[in-house]
This record gives sequence, C-alpha cells and structure tokens, in this order.
Amino acid sequence: MATKPKPAAAPPNPAHPPRVGERIQALRQAEHLSMDELSRRAGVSKSMLSQIERNQANPTVAVVWRLANALEVPLAELLGTGEPAPPTIVTVPAHATPALRTPDQRCELRILGPVELAGQFEWYELTVQPGGALESQPHEPGSREHLSVLSGTLEVTAGDATQRLKHGETARYAVDMPHAIRNAGKTVASALLVVLHSA
Repeated sequence: MATKPKPAAAPPNPAHPPRVGERIQALRQAEHLSMDELSRRAGVSKSMLSQIERNQANPTVAVVWRLANALEVPLAELLGTGEPAPPTIVTVPAHATPALRTPDQRCELRILGPVELAGQFEWYELTVQPGGALESQPHEPGSREHLSVLSGTLEVTAGDATQRLKHGETARYAVDMPHAIRNAGKTVASALLVVLHSA
C-alpha cells in the first residue's frame, strides 16, 4: 500500500490536544469519501465517526490507527497539528464535469480542462448529433485547434477550407478565422477537442 506524503506539521502544543476530528474530515473530503464509505473501510461505526469529526468524542489510539489505515496516511498525520497535504491525485466525478450545449441541443462540450487554464489551453469531449454544428468566431491570432474523432465522422471548416474526418483521424487547423465542426452523417459523432490559444 503506497504511503501518501506527510505534510509539514508544527510541533505539538501540550496545552491543546490534536484536532483529530477536523483532520479526519478534511482528509475524507479530499479523497471524496462519504462518511458511510470511511466507516466501512475502517470498521468504525458511522455514529462514532460523526462524533469524532465534530470533536464530540475522543477516539482511542486503536480507532485512530484504523482510520489512518483506511485513509492511507501515517498515524502521525492524524495526530499532527499541520494542515493535511493536498491529495496527490485529484479526481473530478463524472456528474461534476461541467458541460456546454448549443441552443438546438445537438452539440455538447464537456469541459475536461481546469478552469484556471481557460483562455490558454483548453480541452473538451465533444458530442455532435446528426445535423449538429459547433460554429465559432475567430480566436486570437495564432490560435489553433486539434480535433481527434473517437466515433462517427465529422466535418471541419476553417476559413474557406473543409475536411471530412473519420474515426481515429485528427485535424489540426488555425482558428483565428471563422471555423466550424459539423456532423453531416447519420450517427452520433464524438471527439476530443483541444484549443491552443496564442500567448
């Protein structure tokens, strides 16, 4: 079992007991674990876990040890006074991935890239229904898109040029001009769309 990095912790203050409940709750939420799931993994009742997280119960060392194992962190991390280390891997649940749709609902863009990179480097999962079109105005000079078709066929237009793409093919094209992605076929098409904005 891999051990997560231990955060830098301040020296313990003997006048104040460690706030184990707050640290358990922070680590549980960082790992997207429900109270039920952590309770099951650790073999600690949900009611006891709830009381510990709200600092209404003082867990024994054995209980803290079971919770540390379930959270895959060193026991010292729960007994320390520093902030929990951020998770090594951050996951975004499918239901929490934001999406945009065209007014006719025939095109959907699931936003896979982090919000802080918007306007620099963006990537999307694109789904286009038959007859659907994603039409865009010019981006900044020098900007480009990369479209990789995962299923179906799509038609890319950039300026006066048009290219039809089949499953497995990728198009790379300038988007500092009017451009569009259309599904002229009879089946739903999907693709990965990467947008590189000019610096």
